[in-house]
Amino acid sequence: MRRLQPVLTLCFVALLSFFIWAQPAPKPSQGGLLLVANKGDNSVGIIDPVAGKQVAEIAEGGVTGHEIATSPDGKFAYVPIYGNSGVGQPGTDGTNMVVIDLAARKVTGNLDFGKGVRPHCAVFGPKNGLLYVSTELERSISIIDPATLKIVGSVPTGQEQSHMLAITRDGHRGYTANVGPGTVSVLDLDARKTIAVIPISPQVQRISLSVDDSMVFTSDVTKPQLAVIDTATNKIKTWVQMPGLGYGTAPTADGRWLIVALPLIHQVGVVDLTTMKVAHTIEVPTRPQEVIVSPDRKLAYVSCDQSGKVAVISLSDWKLKEIIDAGAGADGLAYAAAR
Repeated sequence: MRRLQPVLTLCFVALLSFFIWAQPAPKPSQGGLLLVANKGDNSVGIIDPVAGKQVAEIAEGGVTGHEIATSPDGKFAYVPIYGNSGVGQPGTDGTNMVVIDLAARKVTGNLDFGKGVRPHCAVFGPKNGLLYVSTELERSISIIDPATLKIVGSVPTGQEQSHMLAITRDGHRGYTANVGPGTVSVLDLDARKTIAVIPISPQVQRISLSVDDSMVFTSDVTKPQLAVIDTATNKIKTWVQMPGLGYGTAPTADGRWLIVALPLIHQVGVVDLTTMKVAHTIEVPTRPQEVIVSPDRKLAYVSCDQSGKVAVISLSDWKLKEIIDAGAGADGLAYAAAR
């Protein structure tokens, strides 16, 4: 019997190894992927929102990308490479946009604009599948066919520093926040022309639309107030007084609330859109920048630039649920929904 012991032991080890090897590999998160532009790392971070951690960083191969758009099928990310400057500040002028295959986790495409244009914000048209990218130095929005990575048209904004873009749900109208001029351009995306320029303040930042497209929101970054524009008249409807200077905004899916990043006081404000007053404030890590709402409508994600974090806020009770470590200079956010 003693002679059989080594043989039995080897058989047991072999059987155990086969059992372990035969087990299926852990499945990827079924909740999709949260993407963050880590400006300080010149990379796109991939966050597993279920596990609550950044699981990969993909080098952009460029100077710095500030914003991200994801394809409707959730397979690709599009990152305009802005350059190493701030808006209206000296520095390099980005000339390209990279495409990242999220499954392969690498850059697989590149669009060269042919000159420095500081491409910044990318938004997919909700109806035509085209990609609209703000090209600041051309005072325009470039229209790109994502299948061919060819520029197929442009829409002039009539203003400098057209930094951020929001598009209506029907795809007919676009609105740009023009930082230095402190204006909002109203764009007819079908006719590819500017139909109005709305004066707001000496300087604005970021822009979003209400879920019914009746209001546009942009932050006055010279005073703690938020401009609310009536899209029917293209005029300021009201001002919302804020506890600090505002920045990025995002509405909740039910249309009742607007979430506003307040970077200088390290908070997020929640505006009740029925009363046009701030109803809640939430402490978050240093310098909140951008806000997006999760596809299941339960959470808000807030990038926090100087701290390299992403704050997760529960929309049911307006509590800080979690803080996720991202990368240096965490800024633009996008969600690649699971398919």
